[in-house]
Amino acid sequence: MDTERFDVRPEVAWVGTLIAGIVALVVGSILFTQRVYWGFIWQYFWGPVRADATGETCVGYAVGDGEILSRSGALTSCSEAALDAEFGTVYIAEPGYTLVSTAGYILVLVFMLAGVYLLIDRFDLRPYPLFFFALVPFMLFGGVLRAIEDAFVAALDAGLTPALEFPASALLISPLIYFVVFGVVLAALIASTWLQRRGVTDTFQYPLGAAGGAVLAGSFGYLLYLAATTEYVTLYADILAIVLVIATVATVAAYVLVDRIRPAVHAGTGLMGLVLIWGHAIDGVANVVANDWVDRIWGFGEYSPKHPLNRFIMDTTNTLQGGTDLAGVYVGETWPFFILKIVVPVVFLAVFDRRFMEESPRYAVMLLIAILAVGLGPGTRDMVRIAFGI
Repeated sequence: MDTERFDVRPEVAWVGTLIAGIVALVVGSILFTQRVYWGFIWQYFWGPVRADATGETCVGYAVGDGEILSRSGALTSCSEAALDAEFGTVYIAEPGYTLVSTAGYILVLVFMLAGVYLLIDRFDLRPYPLFFFALVPFMLFGGVLRAIEDAFVAALDAGLTPALEFPASALLISPLIYFVVFGVVLAALIASTWLQRRGVTDTFQYPLGAAGGAVLAGSFGYLLYLAATTEYVTLYADILAIVLVIATVATVAAYVLVDRIRPAVHAGTGLMGLVLIWGHAIDGVANVVANDWVDRIWGFGEYSPKHPLNRFIMDTTNTLQGGTDLAGVYVGETWPFFILKIVVPVVFLAVFDRRFMEESPRYAVMLLIAILAVGLGPGTRDMVRIAFGI
């Protein structure tokens, strides 16, 4: 929409679109409750959040009697309940993502990025690379915060009451956790710029990064406290070290190799490119260790991918290999995901050449932050989750 043609400020247009979307969902849920709310919002978005927060294999809504079913109640098998005439029409929701929810989250992400861009346009973010680095601790914080919710589920499985129960714990699950982390970042950004304007600091990026480090240390410290005081959380420091070392070595190798073959790829982003590759490498290594090696080496956990892409890669690899062995040697079925998480960031970096970074630095850095966040956030969650056995 051409906002200048209608004399509407972009900020007003964005807020108006947000309100219109919320109203449409609310009205649709009231007028067409079964189709819009239960068949779309609940089945693909809120239902999976509830199942994840309560540690359920699946949850369902039976249209016939309006009963919410769970593994602890009448619903013992999702597939059986969906076909059982006794329940009538049943909407089933499972933890994790589906193609529908993934498409929905992508649309929301793109829309929210536009809003973030309009918001940060009011701040002087220069030097941009320093702003990028200052946000890295917050991305790690988001992953650790998500792992804390996994600890809450572990407490439920142990028959204990967690510090935060559903529905409050839903704030630590996608997509709500992104709004929580954004709120923390925004508060830290406002406080940091205030300190700069008061002359307390020469640049706001340093206190911003310090704030990110503080919340990261606090959240990770809470998991260490649970590991020291409970039986349902156990620290496996070697897992943490293995993921970090492999991801870091692979990142440096990829960065140096690309820099020698095609230096132009890193000419615009510099060390920001190194961090971008590292963030996605963490995601790749953590997935491989969680799905293929945790149970085999450490003898605990039955982790499975919650994203359709991960599941597709594992199924395809298993089919092509004829199992989890290659030439009689166990290699698992997730290793191509690790390679993908190294290659894809490099491909993205090729777009952020020197010209793009110089002509649109604010827009380019915002995109780099978004690309890093979708890798480092989930990757940190997976890494921390298996490192604490939750």
